[in-house]
Amino acid sequence: MKHAYRAYAKINLLLDVTGKLPNGYHSVAMIMQSIDLHDTVTVEAAGRPGVGIACDLPYIPTDRRNIAWKACEAFGVTDGLNITLEKRIPSQAGLGGGSADAAAVLTALRDMFKPGMPDGELLAIGAKVGADVPFCLTGGCCLAEGIGELLTSLPCLPDGYEIEVLKPSAGVNTAKAYAALDTIALRRPQTAQAVGYARQSDWESLFPLCENVFEQVARLPGLAEYRRGRLEHGALLARMTGSGSAVYSIWRAGTMPAALQAPMVCEGSFICKPTQFGVEEI
Repeated sequence: MKHAYRAYAKINLLLDVTGKLPNGYHSVAMIMQSIDLHDTVTVEAAGRPGVGIACDLPYIPTDRRNIAWKACEAFGVTDGLNITLEKRIPSQAGLGGGSADAAAVLTALRDMFKPGMPDGELLAIGAKVGADVPFCLTGGCCLAEGIGELLTSLPCLPDGYEIEVLKPSAGVNTAKAYAALDTIALRRPQTAQAVGYARQSDWESLFPLCENVFEQVARLPGLAEYRRGRLEHGALLARMTGSGSAVYSIWRAGTMPAALQAPMVCEGSFICKPTQFGVEEI
């Protein structure tokens, strides 16, 4: 029997890097929101050894390097599975595409093999796979702390907003972005106040406080022009998500101009809505 899921992307409304841990990882404070841009992940039993992974993008690895395989390993099932990934979330964009796929695989494995597994146990397995995987299992809107795995649920951004997402052709190296942050004195977001507004669902007081510290070291062509132009046209928020390179803007539904120019070369553009789901069975 096939188990198919929508694996939803995320954006960072706010992203602060709060310190560097002894193991080399960085501690963070992030407000993350799921959006309805999604991959489709199908998992089914197969009468053969190992895990077979198929993907519709030829440059995505389909062996042990794929985070879907790592999810199987962390769950403890590494035989008799076929996994199909239909990608729509751009890769290496700060949108959580790989983590979303891993979350869908973990959800499928629980449904197939351990349907009584508590959510907390599944989240703990997800944290072993990747720092964003617990959020991608949870979905909606959350404050994420620690290395991203410590989650506090917040009210979900409502349907009264729509979100433009652009994936520039230029890329960002996450490791180099973190290393660059370690060399500067960061301007820190007002995270506590922003979380307070989020808890009250006071979105339009929240948006002006939303910052991404990676923008202080980003060398993404057109980022400043994108932000300035979208805000001038009426966007409520325009930011880079994660360490990049995707950018997004949030608008009151129905107010986004029909033809907006991007000040950078893009390989993908999407108009999205918020969603309360991280993974949703089809």
